[in-house]
This record gives sequence, C-alpha cells and structure tokens, in this order.
Amino acid sequence: MMFKITYIQKIGTAASLILFGLATYSFAWAQTPSNKEIVANLKGSFTERGIAKLDRLDQTALQATCSKAAESGKPLAPAAKAKIEKTVLASIPYPADGVYLGDWKEGEKIAQNGRGMQFSDAAGVPNGANCYACHQLTPTEISFGNQGPSLLKYGANRGVKDPASKDSETIVKYTWARIWNTHAFNACNGMPRFGDAGILTPAQIKDVMALLLDPASPVNK
Repeated sequence: MMFKITYIQKIGTAASLILFGLATYSFAWAQTPSNKEIVANLKGSFTERGIAKLDRLDQTALQATCSKAAESGKPLAPAAKAKIEKTVLASIPYPADGVYLGDWKEGEKIAQNGRGMQFSDAAGVPNGANCYACHQLTPTEISFGNQGPSLLKYGANRGVKDPASKDSETIVKYTWARIWNTHAFNACNGMPRFGDAGILTPAQIKDVMALLLDPASPVNK
C-alpha cells in the first residue's frame, strides 16, 4: 500500500510540474513584444556590412501603417487605404522629358537580374529588378514565380500599339506609377517600390517599361 501511495504521489507531483510548466509557457507566450522591442532585437541581430546598413530596418510611415494593420489581423480600413493611395499617386514623379520607354532588351536584362543592394555588391553598381521571381513575362522563360499576376502580353492585352500615342497615355502613366510605387493603386501590397525606394533608376524603369509596352518586346509576342 505504501508503494502505491508513493507511486501515486510521484505521478501527481510530475503532473503538477507539467501543468505548471505549461501555464508558465502560455503566460510567457502571451507577453507579445512591442514593435519597439522587435525592432531593437532585429537591429541587435544584424551587423552592417558593405552597402547593407541598419537603416534599412527603419520603416517609412507607409510601412509602419501597413505593419500595424497586419498586426491587427484585419485588412486596412477602406478610408485609410484610399487615403494612402491618393497621397502616393500624387507624389509620383513622371519623366520630365515626357519619354517613358527605353530599350526593351535592357529591360529584359533588368527583369532577369536578381542582384543588388546586398552586402557583397559594390556601391554604385546598378540593381536588378528580379521581375521573374514573381511574374511571367516572356513565353520563352520557363522559370518564373506566380506570387504576382502574369504580365505576358501586358501591352498587347491593353491595346497598346504605339506607346507614344495619346490613346496609350493612360496605361503608360499607370504602368510607370505602378512600378515607381505600387502603393498608389494597392496600398500595403508586397511589390517593391522600385522608384520610390531607389531600387531602380529612372532610366532603368524606362527600360522595364519598354519590356512591358513596346510591341517589339517578346512580352507582347
């Protein structure tokens, strides 16, 4: 009988310790760190190397707003979304020379290039856009992502026969703005802000524009 009591007592003690451990774990898990603590932890985990600086962890006001909405688990309120899109669209700098298209062949190189802005890259070296990581563009490319919509026949499907014509002005300006800062049309989406964030130069964006809109581009074949 003594053995049975002792055995039961041991089982009870073990169960109590397990329950205490689970309760402690649940309590610790419930203590969600603040955004300030998360940023501090991130910055403490990285070391600046080459062109990769810690200021990349600093959010813009737009990014902070989007992060706050994501943390809440709810979509951005329609009014707030519309306000962001209107503000961003008004800030888009269009080409001063009125020329929107460059060389589609160079644009294809930029779309294929996933390098840039890494610690191992030299300062001043042009970045790539890595477009194929998220989009299908040309029919001959068999390796592409599907996180974004297919851009195959982007210009052709929108009736762009001559990008310089007045008939194409709306879609041409839309495409420029979308590449420069996509939040102008879809706030808090995941596409990079190629122009606004300084990822691509205006000249590079013109080349990507040509890839998408030039009737001679393989995208539109």
